[in-house]
Amino acid sequence: MNERFEGAFIALGTFDGLHMGHKAVITSEKSEYERKIALMFKEHPQVTLKGKHPGILITPQKEAELLKSWGVEAEHIDFGEVSQLSPREFVEEILVKRYNARSLACGFNYRFGKGAQGDVKTLKSLCAEKEIKLTVVDEVDYEGAPVSSTKIRNAITRGDMKSAKDMLGRFYSYDFEVCHGDERGRILGSPTINQFFMKDFCVAEFGVYASVTVVDGVSYPSVTNIGVRPTIEGVSEKRSETNIIGFEGDLYGKHPEVFIVEKIRGELKFNSLDELSAQIAIDRQRSLEILGKVSDYGI
Repeated sequence: MNERFEGAFIALGTFDGLHMGHKAVITSEKSEYERKIALMFKEHPQVTLKGKHPGILITPQKEAELLKSWGVEAEHIDFGEVSQLSPREFVEEILVKRYNARSLACGFNYRFGKGAQGDVKTLKSLCAEKEIKLTVVDEVDYEGAPVSSTKIRNAITRGDMKSAKDMLGRFYSYDFEVCHGDERGRILGSPTINQFFMKDFCVAEFGVYASVTVVDGVSYPSVTNIGVRPTIEGVSEKRSETNIIGFEGDLYGKHPEVFIVEKIRGELKFNSLDELSAQIAIDRQRSLEILGKVSDYGI
């Protein structure tokens, strides 16, 4: 038995995005334990099983912020390690001995142990034997079906930001470091911040979006282009370019958070920079119209 603390509540799941279903599990325990833990994986299970990440839905900074607001701490374990344990070994060696679990929560479809042999029925039996409280959280539905990270990724990659927001419980966002670009936006009269997507991040469908950018706690209306900028020759790397309306200042090296609200149009190639400049003005106005319908931008 781990004597470092008297007992812990542990939320079990993949938690690859902290969507509404994940939140229901993580926040299900109302009792006070010395520790409240969301048990998470160092790498997504699909990286081990299939050699590829299905698409990251949340940045590390945002993940830490949300977990703190939900009153839990993250403990990251190696999927390769626990995937070789039987259901009983996982409960005994990891949950009981390592973390002194006294209360657990999981989703209705939770599976665990080598070859995903264990299910909710298995966990109930093992918890009864070990005198551990278990809360099984019902499915959280969206449009008649359970919310899932896969459905959220599909919504994001087709530009359906409303569905993504409803399932995430927040707008799709990112807070990557602002990097130097070629400063063509300044030439066009609409300076932008450039942010490059981290490896394996789930990138929204290419196009222009109404967005909100938070700088030092202040929310600004903005318009964001996600893509490879087809009008600019020689540009092929996926990036986010955001024109922050009403903000002036140097953000290089900082991490403003950009919330993607609604798609305005697809990515287009213009015949000249003058055409592009005219379209940017139209996009800015459209973004302001869209954001005017969103109370406090929903941020």
